[in-house]
Amino acid sequence: MRRAAAVLPFLFLHLACDRPPAADPDYVREIEAARAARHAELTTEDGWLTIVAREPLAPGENTFGSDPSSKVALAGAGIPPRAGAFVVREDASVVLRAEPGAPVTVNGAAPTDAPLVPEGDEKADVVTVGRVRLAYFRKDGAPYVRARDPESARLRGFPGLSHFPIDPAYRVEGRWEPYDAPRNVEVPSSRGPARTALAPGLVRFTLGGRELSLEPTVESPDDATLFFVFADATSGSESYGGGRFLSVPRPAAGGDRVVLDFNLAETPPCSLTPFASCPMALPRNTLPIRVEAGEKAPRHE
Repeated sequence: MRRAAAVLPFLFLHLACDRPPAADPDYVREIEAARAARHAELTTEDGWLTIVAREPLAPGENTFGSDPSSKVALAGAGIPPRAGAFVVREDASVVLRAEPGAPVTVNGAAPTDAPLVPEGDEKADVVTVGRVRLAYFRKDGAPYVRARDPESARLRGFPGLSHFPIDPAYRVEGRWEPYDAPRNVEVPSSRGPARTALAPGLVRFTLGGRELSLEPTVESPDDATLFFVFADATSGSESYGGGRFLSVPRPAAGGDRVVLDFNLAETPPCSLTPFASCPMALPRNTLPIRVEAGEKAPRHE
């Protein structure tokens, strides 16, 4: 017993030496601040959780209202069975027609015959019926309508995001290897066909003792942000199956260093709402290791 008692202090000392060093408090605060900002963004009236409908518009009349048979079916107080219709004209413009007496406005005023201005434009029109806001937008050249309810059940029941523990080991510096010219890559989508994106180069890095690489995409050849969609051995179990997002600044001309902080990895919008379409991880961006950092798969309550 005396020998065992004498050994115990040395055992505890050995175990303490084997523990990973505690994360720098400033770094922890930085990650926690980013997580708080992310939560605040998701829970605003314009966040993903308030979307209650997203529908493509067909040529001609597309009705909206509380009637389930409407093209854009809505729920909520003050919404009549048939509130109005989005009309796609032959020239591809979209106008709004409200039913007589329906509480429908465009930018707070009565609708007119003027074509609606789509989202993405500084003067985009906002259609309101009851507490629900609708906006016309275009995706791949096709017209759509998206509806937001600031009191949506998805927002009210949101339990918050869950995360892996903050671990500075998942903040790594990589080597940026730009291509001679951006390449077109086919990016799979959570909804609909794959889309073409621009891949400007490759980032090589070491994580978990493995030499790895990720290929980012950009919106345009001179984009200042590199956007990564990656999957790993936690995808489909602890984290979202389609992958996670990570955005980092692009190195300045001549620079070759990129910092990948997987503690900032985000779950895509399509994991939070059925009314989003998201890019999925390229096969070459599926890492053969567990990345136990960043956001976990969302909890739905």
